[in-house]
Amino acid sequence: MGREAEVAAQLIAGFEREHPGIRVKVEQLPWTAAHEKLLTAFAGDATPDLAQVGNTWLPEMQALGALEPLEPWLAASPEVQPADYFDGIWATNAPAGRRVGLPWYVDTRLLFVRQDLLAAAGVPRMPVTWADWTAAMVRLREHGMATPLLLPTNEFEPLLALALQQPGEVLRDGGRYGNFASADFRRALGFYAERFRVGDAPGLSNNQVANLWLEFGRGSFAFYISGPWNIGEFKRRLPPELGQAWTTAELPGPRGPGVSIAGGASLAMFRRSAHKREAWALISYLSRPEVQLAFYRLTGDLPPRRSAWALPLEGATLAEDRHAAAFRRQLERVRPTPAVPEWERIMQEMQLAAARVVGGRETEDTAVRQLDARVDGILEKRRWMLDRQEGA
Repeated sequence: MGREAEVAAQLIAGFEREHPGIRVKVEQLPWTAAHEKLLTAFAGDATPDLAQVGNTWLPEMQALGALEPLEPWLAASPEVQPADYFDGIWATNAPAGRRVGLPWYVDTRLLFVRQDLLAAAGVPRMPVTWADWTAAMVRLREHGMATPLLLPTNEFEPLLALALQQPGEVLRDGGRYGNFASADFRRALGFYAERFRVGDAPGLSNNQVANLWLEFGRGSFAFYISGPWNIGEFKRRLPPELGQAWTTAELPGPRGPGVSIAGGASLAMFRRSAHKREAWALISYLSRPEVQLAFYRLTGDLPPRRSAWALPLEGATLAEDRHAAAFRRQLERVRPTPAVPEWERIMQEMQLAAARVVGGRETEDTAVRQLDARVDGILEKRRWMLDRQEGA
């Protein structure tokens, strides 16, 4: 899907040279249509042999019985080492305790920071706690920055990361019910909403920011929560004189360095494939550390295997890259989202509830209670199915 499909052919060529009897056909799908296309292919008995699958789609595909369990294939492939993968990323690929995907690339969220503006405001070090972060933004506002944090109201990832930093689960009772009225989620939503109430962040969607890279370069804000693709974007779009002015940093947590989202995409084999041996050979090839590093060079997508970060990359390792290093550290502290098929809908409801709070249309108390009620409705069929399975 997306950008990955545009460069996949360059990786496939190396695989076909090693396996002259196998030919791979790559079909490119836009992310906006990929989910529906895969479901339609399953319903029409026309699934591919393997596909790139977003990690949050895996529970749905697994519940349908569309995906091949990978444990037997892993057991016969010692070159694929589970311990080499970041723990939080590895945990995203086994909904209901059955592994149906192998991480292809990883995604998480952390801070992009104008460290020069922090220094000018008298902030001596990167914040590592919520209190540090709040104090840094107070200092920036005192030194004339109107809104130190860009926090687009139509992006769910920042609030989700804050929620995952709490000890409790986002869904309770094994994913049967929402847990958004809990003290843990209220704490995360309260910290998020406070950023808008006190003026740390403007109440804007990302569509209302004409050019975030230009505004970051102008110093309109000093903190922005984003993913690894923006390393390349900021390097390309910011003027050379700001090359040393910005950096990346792990997300602050309530009482210390915080966890973030375990995202990205996996390679999954379809149960109905007539070429499983060949499909697994391709998955294994694309999972090699050196191939993952080549994939990073082509796309900027971060590798899920620790050993890939230790390979030479233009005179240094990826782990030593000034902007990628924070992502390497953050990936040791990531947490998967609940592995339920309904998670995409639940995320949308969470984002809409937060937007109503930020916009002043609902109180936090009303928002979390109504969010729990809506999520419980979304999960009603899941509860019914699980109760029937347990009864049987």
